[in-house]
Amino acid sequence: MKAIVTVMLKEGVLDAPGRAIGQALHTLGFTDVADVRAGRVIELKMTAANADAARIEAEAMARKLLANTVIESYRVTIEE
Repeated sequence: MKAIVTVMLKEGVLDAPGRAIGQALHTLGFTDVADVRAGRVIELKMTAANADAARIEAEAMARKLLANTVIESYRVTIEE
């Protein structure tokens, strides 16, 4: 199974890459874009016994390493 960890900056934290992407999109004529938030996606191939175990382990990884929980939030989804 696969665990997908999506990490984003928390609301209120300056997102310089998101701002740069938004400005570039406007320059290219995509004027309907109001705001851009940039983040990252980490895919983990898991050998856990079941989806619940994989979620628990992936969330521990996110808290301990993959996300800086002071300024970032994360979401874990499991695909079987």
